[in-house]
Amino acid sequence: MNDFAREFIEQSAYRLDESSRMIRKCFEELREEDIWSRPNPASNSIGNLILHLCGNITQYAIAALRHTDDQRDRDAEFAARHGSGKTSLLNKLLETVEGAKRVIRQLDEQDLLHVRSVQGFRLSGTGIILHVVEHYSYHTGQIAFWTKIIKEKDLGFYDGLDLNQKNEP
Repeated sequence: MNDFAREFIEQSAYRLDESSRMIRKCFEELREEDIWSRPNPASNSIGNLILHLCGNITQYAIAALRHTDDQRDRDAEFAARHGSGKTSLLNKLLETVEGAKRVIRQLDEQDLLHVRSVQGFRLSGTGIILHVVEHYSYHTGQIAFWTKIIKEKDLGFYDGLDLNQKNEP
């Protein structure tokens, strides 16, 4: 595999790990009853978002990239009003992400370029990975925002880091 493909895969895995780290931190703050509460009827609970992330990551990164059957029931991810507790949901998400990373790390250059049909979209392996990373990050932000509202506090994702450092030339 060439250096660019290897770097793309490793940076994608790093980004997935960053979202997992942030969601883990949110779950440390949340109570069981927070997981399935909704800010309003038009919004999703954190539980729904976790089910949705597991379904999406499995459909795109695991089933599509491994060429296995797509068993996703997307509507059920959003219809749930209660379900597993926070530990079970978090474990399911982390296991799903680890499974996706295993699949992604096994890809070669041809896999990254091969176009597949996923959820009605035509995407290369690279496009699938980009989708999974950005989609996970997007919903991580929603989970963090909802956690901040519930807990009325900063989550300290970057405590100990000086984020005001200037770029080096």
